[in-house]
Amino acid sequence: MKKNKENTNAFLIHISAFAGFMFPFGNIITPLIAWQTLKDRSAFLDEQGKEAINFNISYTLYTFLLTIIFIPFALGSLFRNSHNLFRHNNFNFSFDFNFSNTFGLFGLGSVAGFIYIISIALVIIASLKAKEGENYKYPFTIKFIK
Repeated sequence: MKKNKENTNAFLIHISAFAGFMFPFGNIITPLIAWQTLKDRSAFLDEQGKEAINFNISYTLYTFLLTIIFIPFALGSLFRNSHNLFRHNNFNFSFDFNFSNTFGLFGLGSVAGFIYIISIALVIIASLKAKEGENYKYPFTIKFIK
């Protein structure tokens, strides 16, 4: 395969992670399909495809775990001062947004948002490096496919 076409295909494998904006788990499924169709053409495409898939699975897992951790904090901060919720059949529900409640609601959510923004930046960096023909290794990636 010509080197220029190989670099373009590696670029497309990495950038296909943005299909996650169009359908659920598109950030994993689309690079997987692209890698499966292109992996036999060159070792570079095989390696970059594995790297892209491992990265997208890892960061989806990280975001999912942070979301699971975030749920109890969010619910706890919403209902921390709601012990008078059903007092005397009077529905008196108020949100108290002091510092501790605000951290519970938005603290871990903003960490997940930072991870999301970092993953977008890393996909763009990897795509540009692959377009130049460089081997790019994503940081903090679990090697699911070796």
